[in-house]
Amino acid sequence: MRRLLVLAPALVLLAGCNPSSPAKETPSSAPASSASASAALPPDPQPARTAECPYLSNETVQDANGQHVTKVSVSDDEPHPTCFFYRPDGSLQLTVRVYVGKSDVATALVNKAAPVDTSNPASEPAGWKGGYQPAGDGVVYAVAKGEAAVIVTSNQKQSIKARTVAKKAIAALKL
Repeated sequence: MRRLLVLAPALVLLAGCNPSSPAKETPSSAPASSASASAALPPDPQPARTAECPYLSNETVQDANGQHVTKVSVSDDEPHPTCFFYRPDGSLQLTVRVYVGKSDVATALVNKAAPVDTSNPASEPAGWKGGYQPAGDGVVYAVAKGEAAVIVTSNQKQSIKARTVAKKAIAALKL
């Protein structure tokens, strides 16, 4: 009889673990859904026409990236077109993409350019978060804050050059 009294509480606990009873979905067992995974990304911008960049001067880019700018093209994205800066040999030296819209899309764009799992953390200017990493023969610096994202791709390997351009674009746009 004593053994039954000692085992009774254990039997009550085990009865609650009936495998035929439906499992309750808890936050840890719920399917993961991240904002960046569910955000529909806009298509990659393309140069549409030759024009000045509305938020960065050629001189600013030349000083920051260290190469002469001979041509600038912009995308048709409004209100902030992507700016494409070219070298004297006609090759692309720097691209600045600005997105303002939904915060989950801004975060997803940054994560696409500099994935959080593989890139170095970026936190400049203050309040902006993202990453930087090698990209092709150069570097990408991508940061987001709220509903805005700025992604700079440079043909230079030094991330400070892309970071400087990103900070200047953010300051000029007052984002």
